[in-house]
Amino acid sequence: MHRPDAIACQLPLPVPQEAGLRLMLMLFRRLATHGLRDGRAIMLAVDGFGTGFRRPLVLLRAFLAELATRSGRQITVAPCCALRMTMDEARVLGVLAAAGSADDCAAHHLRMLTDRFDVAEPLSAAAALNAALADLGRPLELRP
Repeated sequence: MHRPDAIACQLPLPVPQEAGLRLMLMLFRRLATHGLRDGRAIMLAVDGFGTGFRRPLVLLRAFLAELATRSGRQITVAPCCALRMTMDEARVLGVLAAAGSADDCAAHHLRMLTDRFDVAEPLSAAAALNAALADLGRPLELRP
C-alpha cells in the first residue's frame, strides 16, 4: 500500500478545473495508456465535442504519435481515474494550450518532455489541434 505522501510526490498537481483541459487530459490518458484506437476515448470525444469529434480526435492521435516518436524519455501518465496529474501531463496540457499562440513556450515544454531539441512535428500537431478546438468554440486556455 502506498503512503499518501508517496502518492503526492508521484502526482503533485490537481486535475484542471476548466472543462476543456480536463477533457483533453482524460483523452490523453486513455490514448496514451490504451492505444490510439481506444473505444472509450472515442466515446469521450463524442460526448465532449458532439458531431465535430473526429478532427480533434485525429489531431490528438497525431500529436501523441509525434510525441512518442520524438521522445528520448518515458513520459509519465497517471491512471485514467486519478484525481491528480503528473508534471509530464501538466506539460502536455501546457503545450496543447500554448501551441499556435505562444509557440516558444510550447516548444520549451516539448523539449522538457522529450529531451530533444527538434520538436517541430509535435509542435505543429499541437497547433493544429488547438486550432481545431478553437473552430469548435472550445480553445484551450491555461489560467495562471
